[in-house]
Amino acid sequence: MANSGFDIVAFLERAVAIGASDVHLSVNEYPAVRKDGKIIKINMPMLTETDIDEAYSALLPASISHSHLDTICDLDFAYEIPGCARFRVNLSRQLGRYSLVIRTIPYDIKTVAELHLPSAVQQFSSLNNGLVLVTGPTGSGKSTTIASLIDNINLSYPKHIITIEDPVEFIFNNRKAIISQRQIGVDTPSFPDGVKYALRQDPDVVFIGEIRDRETVLSALKAAETGHLVFSTIHTNGAVHTINRIVNMFDPADRLHVRSQIAQILRGTISQRLVPMQDALGRRPACELLVVTSTVKDFIEKDKLEEVYDLVKKGSFNNMITMNMSLYNLYQEGLISEEIALEYSDDKNELKQMLRGVYQGTSAGKDFDY
Repeated sequence: MANSGFDIVAFLERAVAIGASDVHLSVNEYPAVRKDGKIIKINMPMLTETDIDEAYSALLPASISHSHLDTICDLDFAYEIPGCARFRVNLSRQLGRYSLVIRTIPYDIKTVAELHLPSAVQQFSSLNNGLVLVTGPTGSGKSTTIASLIDNINLSYPKHIITIEDPVEFIFNNRKAIISQRQIGVDTPSFPDGVKYALRQDPDVVFIGEIRDRETVLSALKAAETGHLVFSTIHTNGAVHTINRIVNMFDPADRLHVRSQIAQILRGTISQRLVPMQDALGRRPACELLVVTSTVKDFIEKDKLEEVYDLVKKGSFNNMITMNMSLYNLYQEGLISEEIALEYSDDKNELKQMLRGVYQGTSAGKDFDY
């Protein structure tokens, strides 16, 4: 890269060293990184078209030719700097020019405790069957949470785990379990196909990287119904939104049946977002945790989803917790400010009541194992 002077590998190494979660590279823009949720523009020369072309050429897998790029507008793939980190790379076009967004994937897979997640999250890794969904916006730590749960299974149980990802992110080393990792477009053509053939490969646990469409939902439901433990992610906020989103992917005539399926196989949802700590000390996850009990199952079947949320609010049985409870706990512990708590809340009026101490119920947070 002598011509341009922009060394993408060296830049990625710097990004990892300062704890950046993402790198943004576009033509006629300064290189930028995201750290603790905030975009920071780096004091370097603006990137030229040559810089970007050389950057993605250095990162592209050998299996993808430059001529292939002419026929596509978006591409996801993985890249690794040995001894440093893995990266999830998105190559896209804007105004006819390529740009790159690169997510850092550390080698180290942290435990639930190290991620500062509610300890009750751990219970999902001991299940033998059913569906567990981790939800939240992009960059909220969904993949990291599932990697933690999978690694706990890997360390604890002699099982066969199959992951189907686009692209493969965290790399697992076999411990008590055997782990098979398959990448969309390299090892299997699609999520539904990946799940279909995974069920013929003697799995105990299947991780579907993301639920994007109805076909993937059907694959996940079938895998869970046939006695497997299935983990997946979906871009929604909150347990109620998650169930509605899945049901609404189907035609109205099919929704009653799908709702009944979900009620029978859903074991729980973990909805999370990363919240900036006070004094720019990093971020902490705020979590809404739903455990599907017989009562919750009944509410899902009867399409009384708002009552599911009310049930979570009323008490700490099964260690369930709402997003507002989680935000309140973080505020009480002095980890986040009141302003940040309110900014990340979906029900600001309820949280204001909790902060003023006039909220009725057990949501003061003291009863939660967090």
